[in-house]
Amino acid sequence: MVGLDRAAFRARVSSGEPLMVQWCPDALTARLCERLGYDGGYLGGGGLGYAMAISEALLSVSDLAAASWQIRRRSGLPLIVDGGVGFGDAIHVARTVWELEAAGVHAIELEDQVAPKRASHHRHVEHLVPLEEMVSKIRFAAEARRDPDLLLIARTGAVQNEDFERAIERLTAYHEAGADVVMLLPADDEQLAAAPARLSAPVATLTSFDLHTAEEWRSLGYAILIDAVTGQAAAFAALREAYELQRAGKPSGRPAAESFAIYESFQELAGFEQLYDIERATTEPGT
Repeated sequence: MVGLDRAAFRARVSSGEPLMVQWCPDALTARLCERLGYDGGYLGGGGLGYAMAISEALLSVSDLAAASWQIRRRSGLPLIVDGGVGFGDAIHVARTVWELEAAGVHAIELEDQVAPKRASHHRHVEHLVPLEEMVSKIRFAAEARRDPDLLLIARTGAVQNEDFERAIERLTAYHEAGADVVMLLPADDEQLAAAPARLSAPVATLTSFDLHTAEEWRSLGYAILIDAVTGQAAAFAALREAYELQRAGKPSGRPAAESFAIYESFQELAGFEQLYDIERATTEPGT
């Protein structure tokens, strides 16, 4: 699909304007994000682990590569993929880079938790690898790229598991090892404001866009802002409410005609007109 190539996306990351990146689990959502003018999509391990009901810890690199390829096949939206801990040590990280780069993604996020990743990550129980081990993984990840414009995002959990100063130390080392962008999850507004000024690399964070206005986000100095939660929570909450109402013998809350109209509109968003044109040209009388 036509869209920003990796070089153009890399240039945008360094533009000084924060990129607004939304949760993007599939190609239809990616096409919606593209139409609405978002700067990118985010395929998160946490969200995919929930969707598959196996946890992020039990995802495989093949799961992630397949989901990435399905999105990129039908969307030009730049895609950032959460590669988790890279599915193992440095040699496994190298394969993760190979697979996701071949799937067409624009950026791969790697984090400094232990490998294999633990399911208790979802209940905020985390264990970090030593700084030196993560530095090695980042270095080999950078060497594994065929396309030098593929972005590597190094994420630390040190704010939550050590402290803010240690997070800055870790991210500085990860950048020096080859990470193009660094990511952390500030614990409060003071850390949120301080992080970009303390780091020489472009900085990304996971957040909710609802927490600040667009102008406030711009003033903070982040390169990439990722809302990995709002979309999935909103989608599931709406589905749960409609199903609960219908199971109780009540209307879903949306008129049936409106639901059918939305469903029919998926054809246009998904790009089916191209398929219809092929069928018209090959199967309809007079063509």
